[in-house]
Amino acid sequence: MFIVQNKLLTLTMFIRLNPDKIDYNNLAEAVKVLRNGGVVVYPTDSVYAFGCDMMNQKAIEKLCRIKGIKPEKSTFSFICADLSSLSDYTVPISNTVFRAMKKALPGPFTFILEANSNVPKLLKQSRKTVGIRVPANAICKELVESLGNPILSTSLHNNEDELINYFSEPTLIYEKYKEVVDLVIDGGYGSIYPTTVVDCSGKEIEIVREGAGDIALLDL
Repeated sequence: MFIVQNKLLTLTMFIRLNPDKIDYNNLAEAVKVLRNGGVVVYPTDSVYAFGCDMMNQKAIEKLCRIKGIKPEKSTFSFICADLSSLSDYTVPISNTVFRAMKKALPGPFTFILEANSNVPKLLKQSRKTVGIRVPANAICKELVESLGNPILSTSLHNNEDELINYFSEPTLIYEKYKEVVDLVIDGGYGSIYPTTVVDCSGKEIEIVREGAGDIALLDL
């Protein structure tokens, strides 16, 4: 469904994807938006999130403007279909970290790892780390696999925001963000609980934030 925005006459798309029965025509439209440098709002296995093609510099800059942050100060994650491409974006990890990731993923966890030289320079912070996500969500998996590389992602809310309905109800999300994003994907009612964040970039594994992911799965 195409909806005409305001007087600028730009088009914001609102499409529905059932994670149990993917409509591949709608999926193709979403992937087209990503490839063309657009910013989308899409469901994950935790909260709804903004996403863009991590290989598109203009898309990254647009996403940063929406969030009101600088790329080098961002807290973005890479949404991956699985762990097979992990070595493409991170330095080699220990067996302990890999085992923890295998147990927890797919699932609502963000693993902070040391980035390698393949990560776009625009995204590297002073610590040179990257957050890796493999959500237990069929829409995420299909988007990434069709795009051909991870989606750069950040949750809709900021740390100071209260998690209220517009972060989880797709039509309210559309009403709030239709002026600034190119597409909103309705994948059903979302969660209000963020991911559990696990920092594996140092000598010790550290739980930075307890969220939707059960830390008992990590077996630390």
